[in-house]
Amino acid sequence: MGFDASSLPVFPWDRLEPFKRRASAYPGGLIDLSIGTPVDPTPEVIQAALQAAADSPGYPATVGTAALRQAITDHYRRCRGVPDLPEDAILPTIGSKEMVAQLPSLLGLGAGDVVVHPTVAYPTYDAGACLAGATPVPADSPEEIPAGLRGQVRLVWLNSPGNPDGQVASIERLDGWTRWARQAGAVVASDECYAGLAWEEPWASAGIPSLLDPRVAGGSLAGKLALYSLSKQSNAAGYRAAWLAGDPELVGKLTGLRKHMGMIVPGPIQAAMVAALGDDSHVAGQRQIYAARRSVLADGVSQAGYVLEGSGAGLYLWFTTPDRQDGWRTVEDLASLGILVAPGAFYGEAGNPYVRMSLTGSDRDVAEAAARLTGA
Repeated sequence: MGFDASSLPVFPWDRLEPFKRRASAYPGGLIDLSIGTPVDPTPEVIQAALQAAADSPGYPATVGTAALRQAITDHYRRCRGVPDLPEDAILPTIGSKEMVAQLPSLLGLGAGDVVVHPTVAYPTYDAGACLAGATPVPADSPEEIPAGLRGQVRLVWLNSPGNPDGQVASIERLDGWTRWARQAGAVVASDECYAGLAWEEPWASAGIPSLLDPRVAGGSLAGKLALYSLSKQSNAAGYRAAWLAGDPELVGKLTGLRKHMGMIVPGPIQAAMVAALGDDSHVAGQRQIYAARRSVLADGVSQAGYVLEGSGAGLYLWFTTPDRQDGWRTVEDLASLGILVAPGAFYGEAGNPYVRMSLTGSDRDVAEAAARLTGA
């Protein structure tokens, strides 16, 4: 029997339509901060590389070009504290979301298997488990996994910095989960797509730790996979430019499956990724833009009486009311000001009192949102 797609919940953002209509009726119009879609131009260096590689008549390699694998290796050494990542530990992917959704299935998980994900989490971790026929279980530590299910865990998802809450996993936490997963016979996968956006110390100075950091579980890559994307740091969401890296044996198996499926990052996109990874200046510039927008929005949210929690890294503000009212009520309150945000309930039961606000509005929209929040 095939998978019954009707068992999946309604796509979360479809439920925001009534609030979007209400916000759109506000004098001055809608400011949509509900989805983290980059709005700034894709850097010229990336556009130029894409155009230069436009003549691409042959099939590209599933494993990526040698130049791309080297660029990713260099990125980990230069930016993530991961030296000497072998080229057979890298696999380009068509964005990171498709791997989040497909990894349980590609690993052969099914009925009777458990996929663990954070209690406040991007909903695709849950959906990917369901697509494979496995059981998703929210837990922030091994002790939170129901005792009767611990022996069935086959995949553990980590997300640092977290979407939506901006929480960062320390080396100690990454190490603890990895060692537990190995004992359980499970793969541990870390979604690290916001790692270039650290706002608070110690992460702003020291950087966001990667699961592949040599300080995690003795530096061994066994059983570990890390995902990364250029969507946020390079305003390249439309390019669907991402990769996974980690255990060469697992990467090899996933590569073989993707060859059969024809899941290949297009050649011109691979060339654009090489250019993006070779230019740190545009990444630093974009980070400054988001830092300024974050400051304006955080001040507005706080002055309006909301309580920020987490939000120390990533692309979102995560906040609630002092009395922790239902997040849908806060969505409605903000829609009455013409501001659309996402309810915390999209991200699991533990997210219910919160809302998520994206930093991806234009400078003009961000300033206007802050003004509406404060009544300025």
